[in-house]
Amino acid sequence: MPPRMPSKSQLQSQMRAARRKAESQWKAEVRKVEQKAQREVDAYNRKAKAQFERNVKTWERDTNRKLRAQRPQVTYTITERRYLTDVQEEAAQQAVKRPDLRDVFLCHAWDDRAGDAKTLHDFLESFGVDVWFSEKDVSLGVSLVREIDRGLKISRMGVVLVTPEMLQSLSAQGIADKELSALLATDRVIPVVHRTSFDALRDESPLLASRSGLSTEGTTLEDVAAKIANAVRPE
Repeated sequence: MPPRMPSKSQLQSQMRAARRKAESQWKAEVRKVEQKAQREVDAYNRKAKAQFERNVKTWERDTNRKLRAQRPQVTYTITERRYLTDVQEEAAQQAVKRPDLRDVFLCHAWDDRAGDAKTLHDFLESFGVDVWFSEKDVSLGVSLVREIDRGLKISRMGVVLVTPEMLQSLSAQGIADKELSALLATDRVIPVVHRTSFDALRDESPLLASRSGLSTEGTTLEDVAAKIANAVRPE
């Protein structure tokens, strides 16, 4: 007896099943190709990123060496060497913990922003130090206090430029006084006394004056900047 021919509906069902199987196999092959391509893309991106990071580190290292070579030769007192050794150790620890942070936050009086503070900032940057400086990092139309708070948070160390104008600002309890209070709480502060004395600072901020620091008496802001750079950016 000859085999019975499948009905039209059976043939249609078989065709649909065959089509689904073919589509499933096709999709599986497409997924394999896509997954392989994605793995290759990911591998290329990882390799390219690693090479980019190596290039950046090499550039930073070479640039810092050039900037380091441009720093003036400075001499230290015994007190400065002892104090800056502690600063260097703290900066190195912070750099390992938070490599994304700025090197220093520059705290200064408002009246010094275009004078001594700008000069110190420029020297520090020329020596390879990444400085948060309100004149550069605060945009027009934003809250100065909020940006300063952010600047404090993203900086490893604080440099306080103590001038007669700063002492007046501290006496008036202005923004500089708030900056100083936040910096003193971190215990990572480098006082720089310029055109005044530690005795005068002690009258306004005994806590800050009690810390060893740097002074431009008998030297220059450039030399002081070099000492700070040698501490926070030794390479």
